[in-house]
Amino acid sequence: MAKRNAGVMREADSDGETKLFAFFATFLTIIGFAIALLVKRDNQYVMFYAKQGLILFIIQIIALLAGMLPLIGKFAYWIILVIFVVVWIMAWINALSGEMRNTWLIGNLARKIRL
Repeated sequence: MAKRNAGVMREADSDGETKLFAFFATFLTIIGFAIALLVKRDNQYVMFYAKQGLILFIIQIIALLAGMLPLIGKFAYWIILVIFVVVWIMAWINALSGEMRNTWLIGNLARKIRL
């Protein structure tokens, strides 16, 4: 059951299992998304962060494709990779916070995913 407190949604969680699943959903990106989809599909908090993990995976694919471009490809790859790592760590922190926070750059994109 999600409650609204001071503009931030908080998922009721007494044992930390929900936070752990949310963390793994962001940490493992596509694998974490698949696990969350199979095990915790009905948990709004876990799926919120699982969708962000899916967006992180898409960013990884974009970085790899950018790296294949001639001339500017290697530069673009490293820029996207640095942004990915920063956002990835932010997603971990948000997932462990117990609050449904939009992670910078990916949060609004993830909210648009309907499952």
